[in-house]
Amino acid sequence: MVSTHHSEEDARNDSILIWVNGTLKPRSEALISVYDSGFMLGDGVWEGLRLYEGRWAFVDDHMDRLFEAAKAIDLDIGLTRAQIVAALEETQRANGMHTDAHARLMVTRGIKTRPFQHPKLSQSGPTIAIIMEHSKPDIPRPIRLATVPHLRGLPMTQDPKLNSHSKLNCILACIAAEKAGADEALMLDIHGFVNTTNACNFFIVRKGEVWTSTGDYCMNGITRQKVIDLCRANGIPLFEKNFSLVDTYSADEAFLTGTFGAQTPVAVIDGRVIGTGTLGPMTSKIRALYKNLIAQTD
Repeated sequence: MVSTHHSEEDARNDSILIWVNGTLKPRSEALISVYDSGFMLGDGVWEGLRLYEGRWAFVDDHMDRLFEAAKAIDLDIGLTRAQIVAALEETQRANGMHTDAHARLMVTRGIKTRPFQHPKLSQSGPTIAIIMEHSKPDIPRPIRLATVPHLRGLPMTQDPKLNSHSKLNCILACIAAEKAGADEALMLDIHGFVNTTNACNFFIVRKGEVWTSTGDYCMNGITRQKVIDLCRANGIPLFEKNFSLVDTYSADEAFLTGTFGAQTPVAVIDGRVIGTGTLGPMTSKIRALYKNLIAQTD
């Protein structure tokens, strides 16, 4: 199977330093307590960031999303935005990274006094960890998707916009897709409209138009929003709308967006070849626009 997070093997990752609560530790020593809220209950939020030529792409957007998510789950990060960014840069320097690196920034509610659910049992403050790896995307072919029964749900259950540690719904979707012979899962919303995959946001191209979901039930992807903005700024018709699997199967192109892979083409959905089954011209154009945006970002 191929994943949208598939990367080249890099031996340097065996000796990375990981930032844990203000201390840089070798990979083998970067440990979290079994009483940690994230390990025990998936109680926490996280961000994935990508390093391009010494700069963390769209770092302000990622900080916005991190602090909004923390507030939504009533989690006090205990550090300012500037301190979080400084921790990223410290970890980057310690690992000698300049480009083609990926950071997983995780914040949990911290260590619990007893192994039960109530958040008041987390009394030692948050746990913050930054895993930073040398990571160059290596996706050898367009992705194959399979539609699964697992839905992107309502905000009053678990808001799908939250980048939370509780990812079991998406993991089960991924397992179902793999058992169906696909790389990732295409997930519908509660109304049966096409929404997102288990790991990335989803777009199709039809007759020169780019379509994506309304955004009501998908992750509020930063790369997704950049693609939307780029299309609108460059005269590409872009619609956030409800659309069905029928619309999807007959699309000219389909692609996924995410921090790691940027824009990943989709070849097959539920056994139907999408367009030519290769990287399409619209996806190529959007890739070029996104690459230029990255280069221009301070």
